[in-house]
Amino acid sequence: MPVLAPPVEYSQNTRVGAPAWRDATLAQALKAHQLTDRCGQEAVTMWQPKDSVRDPHVAHHLCRAAYIRPWRFRSEMVKGRGTVEMPPPDEGVTLWKSKMKPPAWHAHLPLPLNRDARALQTAEVVQAHARGARLTAARLGRAQQQINGQLRLLQRQREATDHRLSEVRKGLLINQQSVKLRGYRPKSEKIPDKADSMLTWEKEELMNMKRKMEKDMENSEALLKSLASCRDTLAFYCKERLQAVDLMNKPLDKVLEQAGRHSWVNLSHVQTPSTQGQKTPPPDPVGTYTPECASALCEAKRLLMESKDTLQEMAKEEEEIREKQQLISDRVCASLTQKMRETSELKERMNMTLGLMRGTIHRCKKFNQEMYVTNDLVKGPLSKSHLETREKLDRPTVRVYQRHVGTQLPEAMRLAQGTDKLQRHISHLEKNLEDMLTMHKSLADTLNCKKIGHDVDYNVVRLRLRQRHPHVCYQQAQDLVRDWDPRTPPPRV
Repeated sequence: MPVLAPPVEYSQNTRVGAPAWRDATLAQALKAHQLTDRCGQEAVTMWQPKDSVRDPHVAHHLCRAAYIRPWRFRSEMVKGRGTVEMPPPDEGVTLWKSKMKPPAWHAHLPLPLNRDARALQTAEVVQAHARGARLTAARLGRAQQQINGQLRLLQRQREATDHRLSEVRKGLLINQQSVKLRGYRPKSEKIPDKADSMLTWEKEELMNMKRKMEKDMENSEALLKSLASCRDTLAFYCKERLQAVDLMNKPLDKVLEQAGRHSWVNLSHVQTPSTQGQKTPPPDPVGTYTPECASALCEAKRLLMESKDTLQEMAKEEEEIREKQQLISDRVCASLTQKMRETSELKERMNMTLGLMRGTIHRCKKFNQEMYVTNDLVKGPLSKSHLETREKLDRPTVRVYQRHVGTQLPEAMRLAQGTDKLQRHISHLEKNLEDMLTMHKSLADTLNCKKIGHDVDYNVVRLRLRQRHPHVCYQQAQDLVRDWDPRTPPPRV
């Protein structure tokens, strides 16, 4: 091997070159040496982490051992009194053969595979954006489905409430028909009673129900419009998010399943901590989950809660009103039926009174006729030639008797008095008979009024039972409330 001899030191007296020339050469060599050290240090620093720079005051092998100590596998105790070597939990590349896990180096200069790395990073960013957009679209789509479901439920409940409202309005028409029919009773039967009070009370209660249900219909209509607007907003944002995932063939339900959440606005059950999936990400104005999407989902959640409460209240009120209306109608019919029973009792009593009076009138008439016959018999014949011999006052026996003074016979006076008394009795009997006939006629008229009142109440009850049947619609009940007389019904077409 060649042996390098130490440089020969020449004294200044023996040097041939000029000192300036020598100093310039040495200065240039020193400058080159310093540049070489600095560039080498910078090159090494560019290709390794900052904390891996060697301490100049510590030996190289000691620095290396202290630096790679956190990379080595660690022994951990397991069940059964055994050990197992596991890599550190930090990020890095696991070298199972060397049992080391060095951290990832971050170079300050582009590597040879910089183009591929940038392309991969761009693909990851695009895929992450597509995944976020797809997850947001899935959330918006599921929220739209739930809002659609609430819309259908609300529409069905509105139909049920509207049907109940039509039944209430039909009840008002039936009440109006009942009052109108009872108005055709005779004047003696129009004295206000409890049945009239029940009809007035029924009208007030039905009016209160009608106002309450109309208010519910107005509130539900406003809620329906809000749900429709929220559904359109969710559909617009969902369609906007789906523009970034047109070429990704994957069901949106599968996306929610992988995210561990059925829906972010589902309120049908409370999520337990063990089954909850991904949390709602914070809104990002330039990301996939924008503040507009967040506000739309919050509005959907609020509307879902409000619509569920409204549906429960409407269903409860509809059931209560149905039962209350049925109870009121039954009570009114019961009062009218009670009035019919009372009218029937009075009719029976008056009928018996009329029968007794009719028998008395017949007897009085017969007795009056007999009295007229008696009166004619008492008066005697119209012609003197028709008198019997024993009735003549100039017969021989009477002539002989009247020869003495004060022997006048009272026969003529007694006959006149009897005839007058009989005539007065006949007049009094005729007056009583006339009074009885007048009373009989009045009772007959009253009985006829009772019959008409009973028939009217019966027709009212029959009308109410027929009209409140579910098959009778509001229009059919409305056709009866017209200006026509029940005793002259409209002609059939």
